[in-house]
Amino acid sequence: MMSELKSIGYSEWFASRVDDQKLATHAVARVMSVHKDSFTVTKGGDEVFAELSGNLLYSTDSASELPTTGDWVYADFYDDDTHAIIYGVFPRKTLLKRKAVGKLVDYQLIAANIDVAFIIQSLNDNFNLRRLERYLVMANEAGIEPVILLSKCDLMPEDEISDIKNKVLAVAPNATVMAFSNLNQASIDSIIQSLKSELTYCLLGSSGVGKTTLLNSIVGKDEFETKAVSKIQSKGRHTTTSRQLVRLESGAMIIDTPGMRELGSVSADEGLDETFSEIAPLSQQCKFANCSHSNEKGCAMLVAINAGELSEERYQNYLKIKRESDFNQMSYSEKRKKDKDFGKLIKSTLKNKQR
Repeated sequence: MMSELKSIGYSEWFASRVDDQKLATHAVARVMSVHKDSFTVTKGGDEVFAELSGNLLYSTDSASELPTTGDWVYADFYDDDTHAIIYGVFPRKTLLKRKAVGKLVDYQLIAANIDVAFIIQSLNDNFNLRRLERYLVMANEAGIEPVILLSKCDLMPEDEISDIKNKVLAVAPNATVMAFSNLNQASIDSIIQSLKSELTYCLLGSSGVGKTTLLNSIVGKDEFETKAVSKIQSKGRHTTTSRQLVRLESGAMIIDTPGMRELGSVSADEGLDETFSEIAPLSQQCKFANCSHSNEKGCAMLVAINAGELSEERYQNYLKIKRESDFNQMSYSEKRKKDKDFGKLIKSTLKNKQR
C-alpha cells in the first residue's frame, strides 16, 4: 500500500504530518479531481467517486479548508472500493490559490501539493511580461518551482524567440525557460524528459495558450478537449473547466487548469519579494521609513528608475500587485472576522434555545 501511495506523490513530508488518530480509522488517498460537490480519489490504483462526510462539510469555517485537486485526505472506501467518504484533509505542502473572481473577497483554490508549475505564454499577441510576473508571484508565494514555457514557437523566427527568452530571464533569472510548439515533437520530447516520477506538475496560463494541447501531446493522445484558434483574436478558446490530476507513464503527475482572466492575490508578500527580488532591498534604502515611493526626495526606488537600473513598468506592476494584495488581505481578514462572529452568534442562539 505504501509503495502505491508513494507512486502518486506520498512523500516523507506528508508521512511526518499524519494524524495518528485519523490514520487508525481511515485510509490515505489523494484527490484526483473536483466537480462542484463531488470528487474522485485514489489510493494508487483505480480512481473512485467520493463525497464529503457531513462533519467535514459543516464543521469547516471556510471553503479553503475543503479538499481540492492534489490534496491528500483521510477516507473510508466502501462496496469493494467503488465509493468513498472523505473525513479530513492533510496539511498542504504547497497550495495554488487566487482571489475569487469578481467582488467576492475569498480564496479560490486551484490545486494543492504541486512541485513544479509550468507557466505557459504563447509567442504571439498573448505574450505579456507583466502577466507573467503575476503568475510568478502566485507560484513563488506557494513555494512552487516555476518553469516558463513559451508556446507556438513555430510562429516566430529563432532570433526573436531568443530576444523574448532574454526578456523573461531578466524578470525571472533563476527560472528554466523553454520554447516549444505542439507541431514540433522534438520540443515536446524535451518537456516530457524533464518530468520526474512521483512529482506533481501543473499547467498555468491564460485561455488559448495551448495548455490542453500540450497535455494531449505529453499524454500521447487527444484525451482532453481543445478548440480551434480564433482568427479574430489570434488565440485559442478556453476549454478546461475543472482541474484533474493526470498520471503519466513516466510516473509523473500533471494538472491542467482553466485559463485565468483574473489573477488577483489575497496575500502575496513572500511571492512579491521573491518575484521582484531587486525591489525589496531598495525600499530599505529610502531616506524616510514611510516613503510612498512616488515623489519623495531620497527615494531609492525613484533614483534606481531614473538611473535606468530599475524598469518603471516592472516597478509599477509591483506596486499594483502589492496594493491589490494588501487591500484584498484586509478585506478578507474583515470578512473572516464577520463570519466567525456570525458563527458564534448562531451557536449562542442555539445553545440558549436548548436551555
